Amino acid sequence: MTHRPALFFPLVVAGLILCVPLVAQEQQQPAPPPQAPQPAPAPTPSPEPGGRTPTIPSPTPIPTPPREPQREPDWRQQPQPFPEMQRPIFLSGRVILEDGTPPPEPVVIERICNGQPRPEAYTDSKGRFSFQLGQNTQLIADASVNSAADSLGDPTGRSQRGAFGQGRTLSERDLVGCELRAVLPGYRSDVIPLAGRRIMDNPDVGTIILRRLGKVEGTVISATTLNAPKDARKAYEKGIEAARKKKFEEARKHLEKAVELYPQYAIAWYELGRIHQQQNDKEKAREAYARSLAADARFMKPYLQLALLSAQERNWRDVADTTDRLIKLDPFDYPLAYFFNAVAHFNLRNLDAAERSAREGIKLDDRNQIPKMRHLLGVILANKQDYTGAAELLRAYLPHAANQEESDFVRKQLQEIERLAGTVRSQPSGPPQTP
Repeated sequence: MTHRPALFFPLVVAGLILCVPLVAQEQQQPAPPPQAPQPAPAPTPSPEPGGRTPTIPSPTPIPTPPREPQREPDWRQQPQPFPEMQRPIFLSGRVILEDGTPPPEPVVIERICNGQPRPEAYTDSKGRFSFQLGQNTQLIADASVNSAADSLGDPTGRSQRGAFGQGRTLSERDLVGCELRAVLPGYRSDVIPLAGRRIMDNPDVGTIILRRLGKVEGTVISATTLNAPKDARKAYEKGIEAARKKKFEEARKHLEKAVELYPQYAIAWYELGRIHQQQNDKEKAREAYARSLAADARFMKPYLQLALLSAQERNWRDVADTTDRLIKLDPFDYPLAYFFNAVAHFNLRNLDAAERSAREGIKLDDRNQIPKMRHLLGVILANKQDYTGAAELLRAYLPHAANQEESDFVRKQLQEIERLAGTVRSQPSGPPQTP
């Protein structure tokens, strides 16, 4: 009988593992409160047979090849009597649906540079937007945005932002490889290229059209908000304002008052959960997220947060169930949900389910914002004795390893897979059959 080795390889955690959002700071315009990612401790998966313990693979920033310095005319190389002034770049435009109407809710305008998305602004009630590039100090990324991508595509890896909340004026050169798009669950956005734009160009980029992908049952703005009493809404707004100023204790009191006045206030429960999470009170955070979903089960924001809390607790069954519900509500816009779903099923030893989720997540992650998902799929295939497919995925992942330590580890995994593939190929296929 041929021996089939168990290959639950440990997966190295590199860079940021989970993006646990903090409370939103001040927004650039009236709009639903955004979410700020913050690194959180990596959850540790269940021990493997033999004493080895795999860890969750994490979304990793995509390294880009070094940018060739632009050749300038000789006169530009000479010392100039006056330094070049950095002028801000402003952009404006409008977002509409295919039928010409504005979106039913404010949508995020994202700038994608070298595959890495960064939120820039919200649209208003008529779908219009206007902002200064790189100055999104009041708009914080959603939990699904990779916070490790804060370098905005800079190939040197240097962040173009200073301390948290301090933007930097971007230049024309920074827009090489950049595009603009709108983000609304269940829709695909037109993409506006930004490369080649000049400071003195007309800031109007035109109209971005959102085209519906399919039926999405979930929403990012709860319907319960429309029914909130005036006093509850006022308390909620005060809580958000306090959170923007990082006065979290004050924010907690206002949000608690909001949900006391209106217990069905799903968005207020959600923001209260984020406050508790910021204060490292995971039990109360989980309770608040659960109350948010009890008020509005189609409100999608709490699901990923609950899944991340469960992953930190190594409760893989709950991670799988929670991400299953989110994927059912919106199967198009959350590749990170598929990623954690695959991680959960991998730790539960449901390799077929893990493979399905990983493949679907990779299909949605067309910009390779979560390269670790390919590493995970490679390890899943290795455990299923598909060594050729596993080797291909690990080779593809190597350029995206977070650091030299992880790169060395993945190379060792790849060597072991190649050795096992050679062993399988060298084994006799069986005795010849008698005619």
